[in-house]
Amino acid sequence: MSNVATRLESRKSLLGTDNGYGYGGHSYNQSYGDGDLSPTYDQPPVHQPAYPDNSYDVEPANNQGYAYREGISPTTPGTSTYNGTFAFMKSKWPACFMIVSLLQAVLNICFEAYVFAKFQSSLGKYNHAAKVQSQYKTIPTFLTLFIFGFLYTLVVVWDALRQKNTIQVIGVCFSNLALMVYTAIQVDQIHEAIDILAEASALDDDITSKTLWKDIDAFLIVIPAVIAVATVAMGFLAWKIYQEYAWDILKNIGADYRMKKRFLHYQIYIALLKFDFFFFLGFIVQFVVVVAQKGDPEFYLTIVTIPITILILLGAAWTTRKENKIGMVAIMILFLGGLSYFIFKLVRIYQPAYQESYAAVRKSLTAFAVITILLIILTIANAIVCMRNFGAGLKPYLNAKRKISEKPDLNSISLQDVKPQIPSRMTID
Repeated sequence: MSNVATRLESRKSLLGTDNGYGYGGHSYNQSYGDGDLSPTYDQPPVHQPAYPDNSYDVEPANNQGYAYREGISPTTPGTSTYNGTFAFMKSKWPACFMIVSLLQAVLNICFEAYVFAKFQSSLGKYNHAAKVQSQYKTIPTFLTLFIFGFLYTLVVVWDALRQKNTIQVIGVCFSNLALMVYTAIQVDQIHEAIDILAEASALDDDITSKTLWKDIDAFLIVIPAVIAVATVAMGFLAWKIYQEYAWDILKNIGADYRMKKRFLHYQIYIALLKFDFFFFLGFIVQFVVVVAQKGDPEFYLTIVTIPITILILLGAAWTTRKENKIGMVAIMILFLGGLSYFIFKLVRIYQPAYQESYAAVRKSLTAFAVITILLIILTIANAIVCMRNFGAGLKPYLNAKRKISEKPDLNSISLQDVKPQIPSRMTID
């Protein structure tokens, strides 16, 4: 009892005189009509603040915060990490990478167009000799490949940045090195073509091989130099992009090291398929335009391989995403067939009986054949690795829609979601 008395005295000293019920401060002077009296309090009315009605400022899908529920302030949706086809241009390093790729394409296509125009305007009477006819097609073929190559590179860069595929971005740097080798090879081949045309009197009467070469050699030398500078810049930007996109990969795949490794193998495989297509098509175009004859059955068979190859590459990507083992085995058998074809063509280029047919594009065809063979070997090896990862849990990540990336981040937390500190008064009834 002494403890209770002590606590009551302490309470009175802290709270002062309480006029509430039980301490004599009330009076039973209000009747309810049934004879009962209710206590009357002398407390002033409590003013309730009026909050604005923000219930229509934010979509219901973004209603995730205390501030929104209480109507104090609308919750700001999180910024989308992947929203639109060119949303990556808002980021510094991806935008720089795209600009470098675009400048490289524009400059080199302009240089090649000048070389092509100068070459065509310098031609004289048409020579029907088989050796000369192949030289007529050399520069137009190179120009066509360059236009396609740089435009295809732009598409691959755009796709890589849009999908935030760092492996594909790095692959673009290596493909740029291959293009640099190709442009260095074309310098010697175009010089040789001009000499052969001059000897056959296929140039205009007022133009010699030396004067024509003097007009175009500077542009042919500048092209690989521009690609070399662009490749160095792309390498630096690719490293920055890798650092920037690492967090996005972590959000989509998680922190599981083994799962990230499986996803890495998948990205490498998809990037290889895209580069396979370019180098395969580059080889086929040169072969069909310069080497093959229209009356030869191989001419038509080679053209048919283009749509078949596209279907094979699309099937390779689809079977990997769906983890279809039977389809993957069939795709790898077709890859082995393609590997055999390119090895056969590489040998055929240097056989004595066919050397004259391939003379105009021997070096460039050799470069494309070797690169394609290496890419097919790497693709088959990576396909085996991807097939071994089937059933390990990667399929849901590959086939699920990227809702977090495509829509505002519903899991983001705004500073306005933190409950505000509104002063309140404690009363004891």
